[in-house]
Amino acid sequence: MRITGGKAARTILKVPKGLDVRPTPDLVKQAVFNSLGVRVDGARVLELFAGTGALSLECLSRGAVSAVCVELSERHAAILRKNAASAGFPATALQVRTQDVFAVLPQLAAAGQKFDLVMADPPYGEKNIGRRSQSFAQKVLDDPSLPGLLTPGGLLVLGHTKRDTLTIPPIWKERKLLKHGDTCMRFMEVTTPAAPSTAPAEQPVPTPG
Repeated sequence: MRITGGKAARTILKVPKGLDVRPTPDLVKQAVFNSLGVRVDGARVLELFAGTGALSLECLSRGAVSAVCVELSERHAAILRKNAASAGFPATALQVRTQDVFAVLPQLAAAGQKFDLVMADPPYGEKNIGRRSQSFAQKVLDDPSLPGLLTPGGLLVLGHTKRDTLTIPPIWKERKLLKHGDTCMRFMEVTTPAAPSTAPAEQPVPTPG
């Protein structure tokens, strides 16, 4: 695992031992960031299910101004901080919150936080043909606080396995879908409500007397 682009390119990232973390593969990261392009530069980033911090550290390397990482495991969060330090990022650029994702989202919303990019590549769900997904990816899409955390024009980049068929709530509009092996990465934006009509109201036609 390494940072693939930007000022910290080729920095090797430590990965916790065992199967508790499934880091986003380098080839998938490259495809995602090639698609994002200059959108990352100057962005405020939120990474959910951060694990090693691979996505948020990639963003910082490519010009993002700040990142908030949410990771439940204390052990994984400690490795994430070491990865950030080894990449040379200042402590002020990265905040790590060791909490459950779905507890943090309403807290961030209540604090008025806004992000240009929300990155999430959570643990994969099970195959769910014929029933609604119960995966973390589906719960991210269903969370009522998340849409309000994005700035106008902001993006949610959400990873899931191909076997996990997601239901896209009406609040989200898919901009792009990348597929690599068993991995899907969806680029989502919040749908914009239709603007009220500015046309003058029709006047009633007088009835002849």
